[in-house]
Amino acid sequence: MKTLFPLFLILTSVIAMAAITPEVQAQSQQEPLGVMTYNIRYDNPDDAPNTWDNRKDRVTNLVKFYEPAFLGTQEALFHQLEDIDRALTDYRWIGKGRKDGKKGGEFSAIFYDPRKVELVAGSDSTIWLSKTPGQPSKDWDAALPRVVTWGEFEVKSSGDRVFVFNTHFDHVGERARAESAQIIIDTIEKIAGDRPVVLMGDFNIVDESKPYQILTSSSMADAIHTSELPHVGPAFTGGGFEVQIPSQGRRIDYIFTNNAVEVLKHATITSFREGYYPSDHLPVFAEIRLK
Repeated sequence: MKTLFPLFLILTSVIAMAAITPEVQAQSQQEPLGVMTYNIRYDNPDDAPNTWDNRKDRVTNLVKFYEPAFLGTQEALFHQLEDIDRALTDYRWIGKGRKDGKKGGEFSAIFYDPRKVELVAGSDSTIWLSKTPGQPSKDWDAALPRVVTWGEFEVKSSGDRVFVFNTHFDHVGERARAESAQIIIDTIEKIAGDRPVVLMGDFNIVDESKPYQILTSSSMADAIHTSELPHVGPAFTGGGFEVQIPSQGRRIDYIFTNNAVEVLKHATITSFREGYYPSDHLPVFAEIRLK
């Protein structure tokens, strides 16, 4: 009987190991990735006391605290991106100025952490939300040129790939926003197919709007509704620099994912100091896992 008991333990261990399928092993190796979208507000001297020089450290320190694998910025001018790049020493970024396709105008840039992910495609991929997406342009009732920036990334811990899109819809044109939503959905279907996708940005829309319906009637879903942990934070994202009680503003900044991405957590971050937020928008953060 003494020799049978160790043999029983060995057999039990073998059976238990055999029960761990490759799918289970792959799932256990998947590390969550942080995703943040943040309209940082363009450098406007009229924003005093909330000028860029007075708040840039608060913006970048917030990013450092949450350490997202991906950060989508909106409204950033080139010199602001340079400031962020100097502060976030572990990050790299992609994007083009919407005015000239170079350094001019605002960017919808994607910062990424090369310790966690590697850019494999899309380093030069900024698309204009217009009838001529390959060149600086605007159409319909848009007040300004608008863009979407995308990249394909490989997760270093698993080798899986994810496509990340970041955008900023027009603040005036209702048709332009609807057309922009359709352009992005068509682009996602063409480039990514059914592979993991994250779409984030300042969409200047609310849940009841036509662009929102276009986005969510496709393969994409609003991460606030699919998060395993119920949403944390307020229901608004844009309302100005000043902290107000009761809060005023609308939810116009979003993170969307397709069904190849699992959303673990979702939050609107309300960090403030001396009565002011670091920007006139609140950042939105999600923790995701690729399926």
